[in-house]
Amino acid sequence: MLQVSVLKEQTDRVLAGLAKKHYANAEAEVQAILELDQRRRQLQTQHDQAQAEANKLAQQIGGLMKSGDKAGAEELKARTATLKAHTKTASEELAQVEKTLQDALYRLPNLPHESVPVGRTPEENEVVREVGRRPELGAGALPHWDLIKQLDIIDFELGNKITGAGFPVYKGPGARLQRALINFFLDEALAAGYTEIQPPILINEASGYGTGQLPDKEGQMYHATADDLYLIPTAEVPITNLYRDEVINPERLPIRNTGYTPCFRREAGSWGAHVRGLNRLHQFDKVEIVEIDLPERSYATLERMLGHIEQLLQKLELPYRVLRLCGGDMGFTSALTYDLEVWSAAQGRWLEVSSCSNFETYQANRLKLRYKDQGGKMQLLHTLNGSALALPRIVAALLENNQQPDGSIRLPQVLHRYCGFEQLG
Repeated sequence: MLQVSVLKEQTDRVLAGLAKKHYANAEAEVQAILELDQRRRQLQTQHDQAQAEANKLAQQIGGLMKSGDKAGAEELKARTATLKAHTKTASEELAQVEKTLQDALYRLPNLPHESVPVGRTPEENEVVREVGRRPELGAGALPHWDLIKQLDIIDFELGNKITGAGFPVYKGPGARLQRALINFFLDEALAAGYTEIQPPILINEASGYGTGQLPDKEGQMYHATADDLYLIPTAEVPITNLYRDEVINPERLPIRNTGYTPCFRREAGSWGAHVRGLNRLHQFDKVEIVEIDLPERSYATLERMLGHIEQLLQKLELPYRVLRLCGGDMGFTSALTYDLEVWSAAQGRWLEVSSCSNFETYQANRLKLRYKDQGGKMQLLHTLNGSALALPRIVAALLENNQQPDGSIRLPQVLHRYCGFEQLG
């Protein structure tokens, strides 16, 4: 959530940033927020002044009663009653204005970092680098959805029977490959200095607002309405919310956590060949890395997180590229996002497997996640997260890129000890 002080003091920068994110009606909404804030301040002043006068009169009433001036005391009591009525009215209006202001601030996305490219579509994202050689498959090479059937390691029909489309069942070596990848990603994160967290996979509304899934992505989350809880779309949400309403001692920073969770996304409106097989699921496994750091260090932290994710892809022997997302393709809460994509040889296209983002103070302002600077002043921290990694498209690329003429799938050496086998089929 953007700070009102930033909207007020840096209005031109705010409007330019919202324009880069192609946010409609930015000028009108920012002006409305500033007017609401001015009204909030007026009401707060009226409330405080009336309350102070009522307190002063209460002291005077006591003195008049002691001196026997009952008439004077009654006159002041009448004045006090009027002030209390005004205070109550101002308090009720203040609460309504504060809620309206909060809701308006929730609707504004984060401002993009100055390095974010101008653009509206994924085609306008900046390719930072491409690493690795794209494999050339021979005649008869199959896409992963056909390989899966041939190897009998993932069953979409059974998942559809039990739950519905987008909830596959992993079987035998397929299930072991899932577990191997999760353990590999977690072990690599631990070796890099992250602390493992096993969080709940259901969150309350406050947590959804804290990291910005609400109200922006309400329709994309599964909602358990009886208990008003949401299934998490990513481990970022519960892990970041561990620090909601906290003042962090700078000596604890950076805070570096990792966690494996299943993730749940409704993906409403998604269809077509690009979502076939493992390309897009409603439930999938992912290991997340989450960091909290000082503002002056957060972009160096982002680069370090990006490097960690890249070395995972290198160890998996997957060709990949790093993209800096343009303003129109960025997430609602992000200030700067790198996407990492792996090459899918049989499909002949890039598949996104990770997003690594700096949210600057946007989430921290919602979370009230702060620290005291050297002068003792309370400041907002920066929050960051990255997928390290999401499994479905990693599995798709491993199957497609490593298929052999005899129909088997060669697995990268780093997974052999985790799987207990060196190939599938």
